[in-house]
Amino acid sequence: MQIRLNGQPYHLTKPSLTESASIVDLLTALDLLGKRLAVELNEEIIPKSRHAATFLQANDQVEIVHAIGGG
Repeated sequence: MQIRLNGQPYHLTKPSLTESASIVDLLTALDLLGKRLAVELNEEIIPKSRHAATFLQANDQVEIVHAIGGG
């Protein structure tokens, strides 16, 4: 399945990333699960509480932004 990840084409090829891959599956494959970040799917911010229940479709646009502390 092909999506756009941070503006670039990204092909979900790992066995865990099938046609029914969730945001959690994607974050796990990218080794980002548990990190402080925000996920936007097709221009909608997806709360962390919905990551496991939100499934990706072909041609979805996903943006992942890391939270950076500072002051």
